[in-house]
Amino acid sequence: MLLKYFYDPRLAHASYMVGCQKTGEAIIVDPGRDIQQYLDAAHKEGMKIVGIAETHIHADYVSGARELADRTGATLYVSDEGPAEWKYEYASQYPHQLLKEGDTFRAGKVEFKVLHTPGHTPESISFMLTDKGGGADKPMGIFTGDFVFVGSIGRPDLLEEAAGIANTAEPGAHDLYHSAERFKQLPDYLQVWPAHGAGSACGKGLGSIPSSTVGYEKMYNPSLQFTDEQAFVDYILAEQPEPPKYFALMKRVNKEGPDLLGDAGLPPQLDTDQLLQTIQQAAMVVDTAVTRKFANAHVPGTINIQPKYMAMWGGSLIDYDQPVFLIASQHDLPEVVRIMRKIGIDKIGGYFDAEDVAEAGLNTASIVQATPAELADKIQSGEVELYDVRGMAEWHESHIPQAKHHFLGTLPQHRDLFNADKTFVMQCRTGGRSVIAASIAQAAGATKVLNLDGGIVAWAKDGLPVISEQTEPVSAG
Repeated sequence: MLLKYFYDPRLAHASYMVGCQKTGEAIIVDPGRDIQQYLDAAHKEGMKIVGIAETHIHADYVSGARELADRTGATLYVSDEGPAEWKYEYASQYPHQLLKEGDTFRAGKVEFKVLHTPGHTPESISFMLTDKGGGADKPMGIFTGDFVFVGSIGRPDLLEEAAGIANTAEPGAHDLYHSAERFKQLPDYLQVWPAHGAGSACGKGLGSIPSSTVGYEKMYNPSLQFTDEQAFVDYILAEQPEPPKYFALMKRVNKEGPDLLGDAGLPPQLDTDQLLQTIQQAAMVVDTAVTRKFANAHVPGTINIQPKYMAMWGGSLIDYDQPVFLIASQHDLPEVVRIMRKIGIDKIGGYFDAEDVAEAGLNTASIVQATPAELADKIQSGEVELYDVRGMAEWHESHIPQAKHHFLGTLPQHRDLFNADKTFVMQCRTGGRSVIAASIAQAAGATKVLNLDGGIVAWAKDGLPVISEQTEPVSAG
């Protein structure tokens, strides 16, 4: 048997190729939209991809299941559990098997057995893997998708928080408790192969280790320590990270079937002379420069999302219904476009070469990086307006007393907050997200925008006061 692991650190997404070396057949589990990696791996290993298996309808990236099925003719193995509104609408276009509890399917002598594990989503299933070609009659591991992670468990509130389906979070949490109780009954020796690692918004506190075992998770996974159902429900619904705005769209896209990319190349390069006109036409232009470089000098009207932040923030800040334009280096462009397409941003109108833009002699704006010492008196007196753009859990943990909370992911919906008469200070944990926020404020019309250099970490390090919901104002020094 062959088991190959693929990991996309930009989305904290794990996928797998499972192959039978006796027959040369392979199945891809939870593929991403960038399918060339699976085709290349199959060719290298002498495998034919005969199946594509999905644990559930994903919310955080565009699935590659349809793209792979269209390209290879492989059979789709997808869930038929859950309510009618959460079925794969495109599956009938390809060879497919709809899966329910207890069903099995194979790649050669390697067998997958289906467990219905609802909670994260109603249709969620897991796959128990047995290498029958090696003579085994017991499974060696389980593909858990977004059900059980290393050190965590899938969140049950995405349908309500991201997809807007009311009254689903708490019932989902109860379902998740019973699925977790079932997980605890599995043999301790089973390996656990999840679909996400640290950094994913599909759960809280995910570990960065790629795999684990049932026994280890039973001992140390905080979500699996509960014996009281309501206590588990209260815990799992509390302080989940804000889901990116695009999660709701991904659920629909992956249910209906993503558009096929085929051999789509890079977007067209545009002449720098068109840049100002593009901005004046109210199109979104994203400068992918690193935050320090952007803060030092950028074309007014552009917003900043550097490559490492594109997966997390592009899906919340970019309008999926309108063409978006990029300023990017030749080096960064392929990766930026890959990430954007993986989260469903297909309307990329073109790009401007970053080096050409820098040499064009255009007027530039900047974002002043100011230290806590330089800003403390102005913040405390109310001379400037301080916006904390971190997540709500971070805000609850500690924040600067005079700050107002405005989550970065929702700022484009509140452009009316910004005007030319006020001085705004943007703040996050260490100063990266707040530069993105500052760029949004400037593009919305604010003329006096500063960034709190080093964020609340630097503020606290300087001994300046912070508060939390549990304490009175205290000195952090």
